[in-house]
Amino acid sequence: MTDETTTAGEQRRVRVVLVDDHRMFRTGVQAEIGRTETTGVEVVGEAADVDQAVAVITATRPEVVLLDVHLPGGGGVEVLRRCTGLMSAPENPVRFLALSVSDAAEDVIGVIRGGARGYVTKTITGADLVDSVFRVQDGDAVFSPRLAGFVLDAFASTDAPPVDEDLDRLTQREREVLRLIARGYAYKEIAKQLFISVKTVESHVSAVLRKLQLSNRHELTRWATARRLV
Repeated sequence: MTDETTTAGEQRRVRVVLVDDHRMFRTGVQAEIGRTETTGVEVVGEAADVDQAVAVITATRPEVVLLDVHLPGGGGVEVLRRCTGLMSAPENPVRFLALSVSDAAEDVIGVIRGGARGYVTKTITGADLVDSVFRVQDGDAVFSPRLAGFVLDAFASTDAPPVDEDLDRLTQREREVLRLIARGYAYKEIAKQLFISVKTVESHVSAVLRKLQLSNRHELTRWATARRLV
């Protein structure tokens, strides 16, 4: 188990949002791990679908989100997509741990590619879930034993995309802006999504166009679509 104390007598704390479309399951998880004085876990919000999840996560800025894979409104992958800016925040990033009944390889790979730090199934014990939450808060990757193999196989597969030298020239934030531009977002929408100013968005777009030697957002969209980045 993770050492959940920082100094003598001072317990570590982690703020968590529960995202699952089954209310009884959320209630059970809350009862199991949300006893803050004992576990150190403070449940600061709950959500049952994608829109609720994005709203609650944005409002509360938890350290960790326990995220179900299958949700009304687009699933866990859509929550991750819409929370890209929160995950990549330079200070206090929001980290996601998938918690699902599914152990299908496609579900595991989908949320990991979306940015989740780990994936555990609902057979996990309360104590192990608390441990997993703290490990994800620390930046570790956490998987139920069998599921780790799916991720290793996926990223070691021979059909994995080759290194793209053009894409490697871009910073992580420039890649985020690139994807949103290619999806048709306006500058104001991108600024809101990534919690940056419109002027900063314009600067990132200019940098992307310069590095990729493109002339406008239409060429940028075609470039991103050809590489399946959209």
